This record gives sequence, C-alpha cells and structure tokens, in this order.
Amino acid sequence: MSGPLDGVRVVEIGGIGPGPFAGMLLADLGAEVIRVDRPTGGVDQDTHVVLLRGRRSMAVDLKDDRGLEVVRRLVDSADALIEGFRPGVMERLGLGPDELLARNPRLVYGRMTGWGQTGPYADVAGHDINFIATAGSLKPIAAPDSTPVAPLNMLGDFGGGGMLLVCGLLAALLHARETGQGQVVDAAIVDGAATLTAMLHSMRHSKRWSAPRGENLFDGGAPFYHVYRTRDDAWLAVGAIEPQFYAQLLEGLGLSEELRGTPQLAAEEWPRVRERFAEVVATRSLAGWLQVFDGTDACVSEVVDPQDVATQPHLAARETYLVVNGVLQPAPAPRFSLTDLPSPEPARRPSAARACSA
Repeated sequence: MSGPLDGVRVVEIGGIGPGPFAGMLLADLGAEVIRVDRPTGGVDQDTHVVLLRGRRSMAVDLKDDRGLEVVRRLVDSADALIEGFRPGVMERLGLGPDELLARNPRLVYGRMTGWGQTGPYADVAGHDINFIATAGSLKPIAAPDSTPVAPLNMLGDFGGGGMLLVCGLLAALLHARETGQGQVVDAAIVDGAATLTAMLHSMRHSKRWSAPRGENLFDGGAPFYHVYRTRDDAWLAVGAIEPQFYAQLLEGLGLSEELRGTPQLAAEEWPRVRERFAEVVATRSLAGWLQVFDGTDACVSEVVDPQDVATQPHLAARETYLVVNGVLQPAPAPRFSLTDLPSPEPARRPSAARACSA
C-alpha cells in the first residue's frame, strides 16, 4: 500500500490555485488523481509546477460532446471530483452534480470557489485578497501604518481554500463509504478564511484583542511575540508567550534584572520593552543569537528565507523539503505510522495522445 488514500480515484477538472493544491494534497496521500486539462494547457505550468505534481493529465475539450463523454466515463469509476468554475458553469456543460450523481450515486462532488455557490457575491470575480478581506482575516494583518498586508496567497487560496476542500472531501468520502451516498461539498475560500479567525473572535469576546492595530498579542504589539533585526540584517522571531518561556528570553537577552519589575502582560509597557529588545537583538548576529538560545525554551528562531529551507538543520533532518526534477518543494505531509507516502512524481503536461477535441 502506498499512502492512506491508496485506491481512491479523483477526477480534477483543471483550474488554478486552490483546486490544484487540493489535488496535490490528495495525490500526496496516495489517491489516484486524474487531471482534466484544456487541449491548450489552460494553466501556467511554471507557476503550478509543484501544485501539479503526482498525477497524470488528460487534455480534453469540454466544448465537444466527445470530450464531455470522456469526463463522464472517468467520473463513473471515480470516488470524487474537484472543480473550480463559477457557479453554474459545470451545469451548463452537462457535468453538474445532478447529472453526475445520477450516474455515480457514491460520487463526492467537490466545488472550490472564492465566494461559494450561493450569496450575493457568488457570481462576482475575485482573488485571494478579496476573499480574506471580506472574511475579516486581512485587516488584522497590517503594517505599522495600519495598511493591511496580504500574507501572499497562503491564507485564502491554500489555508482557507484548498485545505478546506480536502477536509470536506475526506469527510464526505467517509460518509459515502458508510452510506453509499455521495454529496456536494461547497468549499468557499471566504468560509475557510472565516473559519481561520475562530481564535481571533474568541479573543475579541474575552477582551484580549481590543486595542488598536499593533497593540495586541499576535499583531506585533507584544514584545515577546515579535520579529527583530539582528546585527547582520537577518531576522529573529520571538514567541515567548508563557511566563516560564518569557523568563528564559529575558535571561538570554541579558534583561532579567532590568525588567524584573515590569509585568510581562502590562500592555502600557510594551512599546518601551519592545524598543529595548530591538536594541539588544541588534548587537549580535543571527548566528550569535541562535547560539545563545540553543537548547533553551525561549521560543526564539531564525526567520528562514525560502531559498534556504533545504539546509535549515531541523527541516533537513526531517526532510521537510525535497528536490524533484531540480525543483525545490515541500515533501508530502503529514506522516503516517503504517502507510508510507509516495514520493511525488514531477508534474506532467496534458497527454496529447489522449486529447479529445473537435
């Protein structure tokens, strides 16, 4: 057996971003994922070279009846389908959930969109930044001048989108195996981004997130949850929230005596303490600080550049990153005690030999 999803077949209707990411995760876990692409390719192979790994691709013209029949036959033997069109597109193609579930009642039909299948924005165009902005998960992530800063497209497309779709698909697959009934999974990035704000809303309710931007625990306000520049212009991340960890942080910085009478959670003192931390951190190189805090529980770590992740000692020991066909990329995860995950195969372009066009 290769991966816990060995034996699961998924048909992925070619799309961009979160859909391919979900397909990658399922393939990483051992599922057989067959991607249906346009004869012209459809997606930028360079920007998606890692996202498209681990599955074969078939070029199919969905505007041709013969191409549509190819997809229907694929779905007849599939456990799940992934699509990322705007609401109604698959129905107009004759590949909607009613049609496909009538042919394969056990099918799990996964729909990946930004706004979801319903609601006043359902048919509106958008991208990651729009969805997380609307969900309330962008505004708290801001620069010192309070301008919201998009966290790349990780929070929406992948954390709130692709991950949510995979979670929904796996739940629905379990249900289908128990009952023989498939169903539609409506995975909307705006919903996933909202789900990721659960703790934020808990903290707002308890008044632990009530100060202006930049003055709260996780938004750069707390000096013990912050990033500081080192002498050699690298960055040191600090996350010493618990008192015992904070005490070790102060000891390593040489500030235990100076700040002995300053309560850790006294928010009115945070700007002053933050300034002192910055002054002290700037006196040593990154390597110097890593040596100081080595073996401690001060919750201090280097901020690693993406190009250097393969040589970071912990990541290298765990083989968290690997190189496939010369492309550095994250290894399949999570890890399982009984089922080894398959080594990812490099992305393949749609097979011209299996193309179906007018």
